[in-house]
Amino acid sequence: MLANPKTDWTMMAINSHFQTAEAAQTLLLQGQTEEAKAALNALVEAMSRSERQALKSQLTRLMMHIIKWKTQPNKRSRSWIVSILDARDAIEESQEEMPSLNREFIEALWEQSFIKAKRKAEAEMNCKSSISSLAWEEVFEDEYVGM
Repeated sequence: MLANPKTDWTMMAINSHFQTAEAAQTLLLQGQTEEAKAALNALVEAMSRSERQALKSQLTRLMMHIIKWKTQPNKRSRSWIVSILDARDAIEESQEEMPSLNREFIEALWEQSFIKAKRKAEAEMNCKSSISSLAWEEVFEDEYVGM
């Protein structure tokens, strides 16, 4: 896809990271460095937005399974343990890819993610949970084992 002066790089980057990268490469080959910079800036922003959203989703999923684990100990399953480990791994991988997704970033999402996680856990369990908060250690450090 060739760029024109009215290219909306933000929309293109949201719709296709690959097409945006290809267009930026073409612009660079054509010597249009300023337009290529605009494309690359939009691409970086879109990709970081995707990573942030993925981390938020994983944090919510992780908290949801921990809430279920704590609320219904008699229904604990290996799949809950695997989900907890998978979410922790996905968050760690996101942090390796984007160091800005650090503890401070996660803590800024904490309350909102907990509220969503509790709502989803209660819907899945079909009961209310008395869990009113989760500590960092419970989410990222405690071991969930046994069966």
